[in-house]
Amino acid sequence: MMIDLRSDTVTLPSPGMKKAMDSAPLGDDVFREDPSINALEKRLAQDFGKEDGLFCPSGTMANQLAIKVHTQPGDQVICSWAAHVYNYEGGGMAFHSGATSKLLDGAQGLFKAENVQAAILKEETYHPRSRLVVIEDTSNKGGGAIWDHNEIKKIRKVSAEKGLSMHLDGARLYNRLIAAPVDKKEYASSFDSMSLCLSKGLGAPVGSVLLGDEDFIHQARRIRKIFGGGMRQAGILAAAGTYALDHHVERLAEDHHHAQSIAIVLKEMDIVEEVLPADTNIVIFHLKKGYHADAFVVALAEEGVMTFAIGQQTVRFVLHLDISSEDVKKVIACLKKMKL
Repeated sequence: MMIDLRSDTVTLPSPGMKKAMDSAPLGDDVFREDPSINALEKRLAQDFGKEDGLFCPSGTMANQLAIKVHTQPGDQVICSWAAHVYNYEGGGMAFHSGATSKLLDGAQGLFKAENVQAAILKEETYHPRSRLVVIEDTSNKGGGAIWDHNEIKKIRKVSAEKGLSMHLDGARLYNRLIAAPVDKKEYASSFDSMSLCLSKGLGAPVGSVLLGDEDFIHQARRIRKIFGGGMRQAGILAAAGTYALDHHVERLAEDHHHAQSIAIVLKEMDIVEEVLPADTNIVIFHLKKGYHADAFVVALAEEGVMTFAIGQQTVRFVLHLDISSEDVKKVIACLKKMKL
């Protein structure tokens, strides 16, 4: 059986999760009558001190709904060069919202308040209007890097002074909360909206929840319908998310430990140039000149380990709940004997 390190989206529902899904009370969510969805939305809104929530089929939809509500066509969205909303959502900012992007530099996809300050455009007829700042915590392309909470608060201050909203792409926020705990409500207070993914590290098969104030969620609910995201008896999926919140949050620390164990071995390999800090469950590393990521991936696959290249000389491993300690030992053994 292959050890799959391609992503934490490849997990399968556990028997307990399937049982919770099977017994979930259901209703029509478009009519706001699905009790399982309503309970999940309310729970997460209360957890993070927001007024309301909206269950979505994917994190991409949740992020794109937020951008659509916060902006008008031609507006500028400020985000990192590494941001998921820019790199991996099919150009959705342009396609759905007609928004432009201002990409900020920063190691591991983490920028600073001074970068935001410099990026905000003056109100001129020939400029796009700067309207939204997006932060992704943890930073996927940054190797699961964690944002400094104080820096987020500084960015919030700059954004508020200039009339910009802030959105959090919290695809792996729970990884951050385990690795670098902060008060949920205080953390969330920096953001006008947040998307929280249940199908990555938490292991649910489908779903993200978008959080914000009542008016924001009211608008997002309407746009979700326009996007084709109105669901009926989707409480089956919400029940999986609720089970994940009850059973799969604290165990994220295991994934972080596994990632750090693999990172240590990679640093000792002659063919590896650099390993990004493994703060959470993602390990990104760069091969030395003359070695190719595709060949590395093929060699690992021949040993029963699946992963993929994210650049000509860059590979990503992602740890998750379906990777055991024994699996990690096997991966380390494969790495130690690898020859390209």
